[in-house]
Order: sequence, then structure tokens, then C-alpha cells
Amino acid sequence: MKTILCTCQQDHKVNKFDKVRSQYKISKIGKLPNVVTESSGLARDLSRKSYWTHNDSGGLPELYEIDSTGNYLSQKVIPGAINVDWEDLSQGPGNSIFIGDIGNNSNQRKDLVIYKVNIDPKNNNETEIGKIEFSYADQKQFPPPAESLNFDSEAFFYFREKLYLFSKNRSRNNHFVKLYALPAQEGRYVTSPADSISVGTQVTSADVSPDGKTFALLTYGKILLFRIEQDMVNFRHPVGCFRFVHKQAEAIVFINNHDLMVSNEQGQLFRITRR
Repeated sequence: MKTILCTCQQDHKVNKFDKVRSQYKISKIGKLPNVVTESSGLARDLSRKSYWTHNDSGGLPELYEIDSTGNYLSQKVIPGAINVDWEDLSQGPGNSIFIGDIGNNSNQRKDLVIYKVNIDPKNNNETEIGKIEFSYADQKQFPPPAESLNFDSEAFFYFREKLYLFSKNRSRNNHFVKLYALPAQEGRYVTSPADSISVGTQVTSADVSPDGKTFALLTYGKILLFRIEQDMVNFRHPVGCFRFVHKQAEAIVFINNHDLMVSNEQGQLFRITRR
């Protein structure tokens, strides 16, 4: 993974991101428990004042609860779910968590799904589950040609009754990230691209701030921040870009409206604090 080559220079020049690295302090704050072998998603649980994470493709269909420094608290088996390639989590309304079985490395999957799980804050054994199945309207071949491998996703978040997904572009020369939107309700949907942006690296996770004013994209080598105006999620209002080169970082979550937590597949946990 050539994260060492990832910089924000092109983002500052072409996409008009601000230079904000000096505004943030990056600290290693803990290590994930051994049961989490490849952390690929993070989500807050407000009722329990903790966080959920999970393992990557091939892992058990389970969520693992941790505290703010990575200490193990509990685990939750998701009945009826399969971990084909779980890639991200998002806090939903109430006690709900969305689980994205959306990884599609080979761009061949026709069974993409996001699970909506309602976790009882008082009883970890009580769970309701729903399925949001979807396909990409602009994908016509499975897999598409090598120059069009842009139907993988490892990043999404819930916002205002919708789920927003960001593509992980695996094409050799085409570096555009596509944005898709889905209703956050059970059903089967076909979604078309709503926006796109060229960032020169692959997106691995996303989250939105609690106040709904900012969203963040984690990539291999940097973090991109965008402002949300009039509840419209798009790439039109870039805020900042700064490098984050700490092995294979695959999960990001807002701790509050300004600070972030990031985990990597090597089990390290980081806090990014706005000065």
C-alpha cells in the first residue's frame, strides 16, 4: 500500500481543500482486542456510550463493543446475517446500527446489502434486523473492464433518512470517487451516481458529524473533510485535507462535532483532535 506517496497537494490545488493539518493532533490511544483481527468499521452507540466495530470479509457476523481506548466490552451476534464482506458501520436513529456488507473487490457481486440492526440498550441478546438490498444502475458488466473497476465500496453513513455510499475506485487510471444515495428503509433498490470527485487514492470509510454539518472520508493516506449545506451531501464544499499515514486504516467515526477516531487493520486505534 503506497500511502507514503499520498499527499494533499493535488486536493489543495484542484479541489480547493484548505490546508488544515496544523489544526489537528493525531494520537495513538489504544489497541483493539484480539477478537477484532481486521477492524473495518466503527460506529458510536450513544445509549451505551461506547463504540461498535467488526471484522472484514470472512469474519463472523458479529459486532464487537469497545470503549474509547479499544478495551473489549461485549460482542453481538447478528442473527440471519452473513459476513460476505462487511466494510463499514454507521450509527442510525434511536438504537439502530447499519452494517454495510458492501465490499466488492472483484466488482462481480450481485448480493450487496446493508443490514439495519436495532440493539436493545438493556438486553444485548435482543435484536431486530432488516435488509436494504441494492445494485448500481451504472454497472452493466460483472465484472466491468479493468479501466472501470469502480463498483466497490467500503464507506457509507446514515444521514436524514438516507444512506450515502462512496466508491472505492480500483481502476488503474481513473481515480474518481462516486457518491450514491439509498433510502434507509428495508427494500430492494437501484441507485445512480449523485456526484463524483477525483482524490487520487481509495476511500476506505466515511462518517458524518453529530451536528450534520461535516462529513469525513478516510482514504489510504489522508482524510478529507466536506461541509454539508442545506442538508445536501455532495462534494461541492470541500473543507480540509490532511495526511493520515498509519498502516492500513479502514474505519473512521466522529467522536464529537470536531474530533475523530480511526482504526486500522493492524489493531491500532487513533484519536484525531482539533486543536
